[in-house]
Amino acid sequence: MTITAGTSRRPQPEAAAPPQGEAVVPPGGDPGQRPGGGSRPGAPGHRLRHRTVAARAALRRRYWATVPARLRLLRAATVLLATALAVLLTLAGLAASGTWNTVAGRDAPRTTSAADLELALNDMDAQVANLLLSNGDAGTGRLQTPYEKATGFYGDSRDEIGHDLRTLAVAAQGDRADERTVESLTDSFAEYQELVGRALENDDHTGGRTAALTDYRRATDLLQRQLLPEARDLVSSNNAVFNSAYTAASSALSAQLMAVVALGVLLLAVLGLLQWYLSRRFQRTLTPILLAATVCTLLAVLLGTQLLSATRENLHGARRDAFDSVVALSRARAIAYDANADESRYLLDPQRRPQYARSFLTKSQELYGIRGATLDTYDAQLAVTWREYRTDHQDPRFTGEFRRELDNITFAGERAAAEKTVETYAVYQRDDREIRALLAAGKEREAVEFCMGWEPGTSNAHFEAWMDALDKVTAINERHFDGFVAHGRSDVTRLLPWALGALLAAAALTALGLRPRLAEFR
Repeated sequence: MTITAGTSRRPQPEAAAPPQGEAVVPPGGDPGQRPGGGSRPGAPGHRLRHRTVAARAALRRRYWATVPARLRLLRAATVLLATALAVLLTLAGLAASGTWNTVAGRDAPRTTSAADLELALNDMDAQVANLLLSNGDAGTGRLQTPYEKATGFYGDSRDEIGHDLRTLAVAAQGDRADERTVESLTDSFAEYQELVGRALENDDHTGGRTAALTDYRRATDLLQRQLLPEARDLVSSNNAVFNSAYTAASSALSAQLMAVVALGVLLLAVLGLLQWYLSRRFQRTLTPILLAATVCTLLAVLLGTQLLSATRENLHGARRDAFDSVVALSRARAIAYDANADESRYLLDPQRRPQYARSFLTKSQELYGIRGATLDTYDAQLAVTWREYRTDHQDPRFTGEFRRELDNITFAGERAAAEKTVETYAVYQRDDREIRALLAAGKEREAVEFCMGWEPGTSNAHFEAWMDALDKVTAINERHFDGFVAHGRSDVTRLLPWALGALLAAAALTALGLRPRLAEFR
């Protein structure tokens, strides 16, 4: 019998079962880990990841994975963007309306009121000098026409100063620095009126000219050292506030314009995507209702950008093109009245003639500045520099308030009016030299009559012609300032409702256009 060799088979011991309720833990492992890594089914980490994935899948099914979900998402995006654009345009329109109200109702009036105050102070002081000059000796030898005109102008200037101080007091509320300035001006003006009243009363008494002149010196010193500097500070302060408000409003309009363009482009892109998706999914070339929504959106964006860009342009025109010239011309007018008063002071007060001659030249340089000019050379240099300017408007040989205006010519007829102003100013300057020549020749009476006369060819007649020319160029700029304000307000009330209506129509048309497509999946 043959015995075949083979492998011996022994029974293997059974693995011990774990105690009831205990998890099987692999060697060196974690109860929730597979031997090769990763969570075992049922482990806490596995359950959390499973829930996250499930939630993402649910969100995806709800908002993007299905056709209805995509349509609802695009509809919501369209409505939200249209709403955001409508809110932005509404806020921008309200801000623009507020800007125009501030410009026309506060910033411009208080700047011009301060300039009018400076002018009225100069004119009042000039008329006091004219009253003293023309009164003779307690009315004996009075120059009747100059005296009567000076009396009328004096009363007008005093009333204008009172009105301007009240206007500026209201405008200064909330600005402590301006409030203090207006209070100081009011107190100083009361003192000035007292000194002037005494001077005029003394001059009505025989032999009272010396006492009157003493009181007038104190009054005009108070004017030059306190009243006029404070009035000029108000002009500069209010003009600076207006300029700062303009800069801030212009920057805001630029930012709003960019935001409107960005939101508009995004909204049009979403509508384009919606059209493309419907065309691809439903084999439709175009959806007419959505096409109408796109047209409405495009119209709203165009109207919104037109509103903001037009507001910015009108604001620039009102401030830079028109009001900058108004400020320069208002300063020029105030300086002109002060220079004219210096001529009367020069004749009235022999002791201070050198001082008033220097003051007249200083004011002439502020109006039409010529480097190195004296009273003796000013006329000739004015003629040369003006001739060169007429040949080349960029010629830089003179400066001053007239140059500010000539460098800011914008409107039809403005250049001719501005040049006429300079030409009449040159005639007035030649009259000043005539006055001084008559006085130097010992013809004081003739000098006074020429200075204060209103007949054609006299100094006051030429001064009035100069002021008429100045008023005409100022009126051109004031008229265009008012026009810019009116157009700015009109743009807001005219364009904003149409833009908002177009956006509302776009949102409604989008919802209406998608309703049939969504109904197919119910």
